Amino acid sequence: MKRIFEDTATAFSVKSDTALERAYFLFKLISKEPLVKIGTAVTNFALKANLPVERLIRATVFDHFCGGVNEHDCEPVMDAMHEKNVFSVLDYSVEGKSNDAYFDQVQQKIESLITFATTKKHIPFVVFKPTALGRISLYEKVGLSAILSDQEKHDWSLVKARFRSICLAASNNNIPLLIDGEESWMQDAADQLVCEMMQEFNKDKILIYNTLQAYRWDRHNYIKGLYEYATLHDFKIGIKIVRGAYMEKERIRAAEKGYKSPICENKTATDENFNTIVSFMLSHIDRIAVFLGTHNEESTYLLMDAMEKNGIPKNDSRIWFGQLYGMSDHISYNLAANNFNVSKYLPFGPVKDVMPYLMRRAEENTSVAGQTNRELDLLAAERKRRKIQ
Repeated sequence: MKRIFEDTATAFSVKSDTALERAYFLFKLISKEPLVKIGTAVTNFALKANLPVERLIRATVFDHFCGGVNEHDCEPVMDAMHEKNVFSVLDYSVEGKSNDAYFDQVQQKIESLITFATTKKHIPFVVFKPTALGRISLYEKVGLSAILSDQEKHDWSLVKARFRSICLAASNNNIPLLIDGEESWMQDAADQLVCEMMQEFNKDKILIYNTLQAYRWDRHNYIKGLYEYATLHDFKIGIKIVRGAYMEKERIRAAEKGYKSPICENKTATDENFNTIVSFMLSHIDRIAVFLGTHNEESTYLLMDAMEKNGIPKNDSRIWFGQLYGMSDHISYNLAANNFNVSKYLPFGPVKDVMPYLMRRAEENTSVAGQTNRELDLLAAERKRRKIQ
């Protein structure tokens, strides 16, 4: 397989010199853990104290990792990416709220994004998190088959109704849905709910995608079981596969509560699990559509190579590659230049409301030193190529 990810001219073709310098500056900061901790603490304080820092945030970290404050604000970013054949997955990234008014508001927002997506050829998917439609504690109780109070039964019926309303809107408008994965202790209930939606809406085409986090050692058995169930009940499966985003939280909780950690023992085991699952899904591409959400170059090459060996066209609609906006442009834009299906997760929302997402993103980048260093090396190479001092 030809190695394509060193091409920085293609990778950063949509970035002006100013945007390139901002990216280099931000990743320099993110590479230093103490600065990230101080920066997040100071930013939190400034926002809570209503200090005038939103313009500064908007001009730096927000504009690098987010598309805008609303979907219309994102249009110039989406248009620029689409000129390079990179598509957009609008991600309403408001986090940290947990009440019915918020859950209903998110449902309405996702349904409006589905309608919006029908007017934009560069939005192939809409995405949401299960806990944006209901409390995590409720998912946990349902997943454990615990006895629910009358109020909890009512609340769970509302969660299911919100889910189905969004999936029905996706079906009516022919817009696929990516449903994010979250903490393991709520995921069983979410998995069952998404399976029900697949069984109803994935009969003729694949519209509903669940997310599989491959740092969980049980996920290979999960996808094999889901495949057997889908074959028996004659529906198709959509899977977004990622490595995962809650590793430290998962390990701490397992240690505190005295159960075996659901996380693979080390990164090598996670990589092997990820690649094994991808190989399984590709061998059943007749029933499983794959969205490969990864910033890992070797896993990307693995899928590219397997597609070539199996005679699967680069632009086969059953296979998509995805990365986060503001990261791994060397993967996204070089894949797109080579005619693969590629999309960027494009977070958006009011600056204050998106800050929890941005802080989590900065902390995750700090904890994955290899990823941050790779970004810096590529940005430095492009600065040198452009002769930026």
